[in-house]
Amino acid sequence: MPLSVQKLVNRLTLRQLQVFQAVYEQRGYGKAAQLLGLTQPAVSAQIRQLESALDQTLFEYVGRKLYCTAAGEVVAQRTQALFTHLKEMQSDLHALQGQLAGDLRIAAVSTAQYVVPHLLQLFLQQYPAIQARIDVVNRQQALERLANNRDDLVIMGLVPNEKPLTSLPFLDNQLVAVAPAGHPLTQRDAVSLEAFLQHPLLLRELGSGTRLALEQHCQQRRQSLEAVMELGSNDAVKHAVMAGMGVAVLPRMGILAELRLGLLQEVAVEDFPLRRSWCLVYPQAKQPSPVSRAFISFVQAQLALISRYFAELAEPPVKTPDARCESGRHSHHHEHE
Repeated sequence: MPLSVQKLVNRLTLRQLQVFQAVYEQRGYGKAAQLLGLTQPAVSAQIRQLESALDQTLFEYVGRKLYCTAAGEVVAQRTQALFTHLKEMQSDLHALQGQLAGDLRIAAVSTAQYVVPHLLQLFLQQYPAIQARIDVVNRQQALERLANNRDDLVIMGLVPNEKPLTSLPFLDNQLVAVAPAGHPLTQRDAVSLEAFLQHPLLLRELGSGTRLALEQHCQQRRQSLEAVMELGSNDAVKHAVMAGMGVAVLPRMGILAELRLGLLQEVAVEDFPLRRSWCLVYPQAKQPSPVSRAFISFVQAQLALISRYFAELAEPPVKTPDARCESGRHSHHHEHE
């Protein structure tokens, strides 16, 4: 090893490069600190040490905005390559032991957050050495992350046809019309879409896949949507409906507990539930890592098992008289969890 490189290796640490990469990707010291579980001063100190070791300024502030310097861009490119090689080395070493290992980074749209942990649990039973990370985003953010190749895989519905993406549908995503318990609409056997939309409607924000699916459905039936309120997550919409603020369309998987407890009730709107699919998505030009390929293969091979598993989750529990008694005793507790 040349002496100059030896000197650099003695002054550099992988931790410094990891902190640098987080600041570079998050475009800020505060966000990087949050991501790494460090304090902001600790992140600043690591960057100062790295700049001193390299004798280069890597970041600079213009006004209040943080920018990466030309030297920083070079370090970012090489650091990314270095960590990719380290991951590959880890995978190769585990492969020698006949065990698949490495990182699996998934971005999931918020409607899929109820599904992905169950899916990963089934997968990780087979591959316990894999480390998985899930980032929950809205549809617009998912599309941006696909464009920037931020993740190994994205899980979303309504995959745009005009973009060069590889997509594997793997599970039915039912969007159901709901109202608070005891709402007049819940007493009717059939409700037209027009009648449903005349009630105060709670909608997700623009860019949400759930909202887009409802907008497309209404457009096809020449119905217009007017929201009494827009909310930033399905959980926020769910709680607003339970509070009696209006009606909504939500993914069934996200409200199973509330439907079972009778806190929300399904409305029998014509042509509902809306059926979409959750899909595994990645850019066509991307070469999936061995870990990503294993996950894709697992999902393809287990499509029937996955569908059955989630169908059983969605079934209301069979209650014996004793179970009803237990349920009654604990229902108040659940309501406030």
